[in-house]
Amino acid sequence: MRPMLLDTHRKTIGYLLWIFGFLGAHRFYYGRPVTGTLWFLTLGLCGVGWLIDLFLIPGMDREADLRFHGGRYSYNVAWLLLTFLGVFGVHRLYLGKWITGILYLLTGGFFLIGVLYDFWTLNEQVSIRNARLF
Repeated sequence: MRPMLLDTHRKTIGYLLWIFGFLGAHRFYYGRPVTGTLWFLTLGLCGVGWLIDLFLIPGMDREADLRFHGGRYSYNVAWLLLTFLGVFGVHRLYLGKWITGILYLLTGGFFLIGVLYDFWTLNEQVSIRNARLF
């Protein structure tokens, strides 16, 4: 019997982040921080990897749905907040991390180093928060 698949990540969000994919945003979103960093440093492998990812997103979406815990906190909301408001710490406030959220607000996301850390670990942070609720 196949386990029930929770839709923790959305293809529409993946494609929205793909627009910025030459910076690796969609790869970080789908839990691939190493290649996300590679895309960031090489501008999506000089655009070639970025274009290929247009066709790989459905598979990355399925893998992310299998890998991460669904629950009260939405990966989609957390990622949109991090991507567009990360330096203000809004994604941390959303996850109930008030102290670090306020510190991010006052320090520009710990001088952008904290934002980079969150790009590497946000899926795990949300997954842990969701697992605690059960």
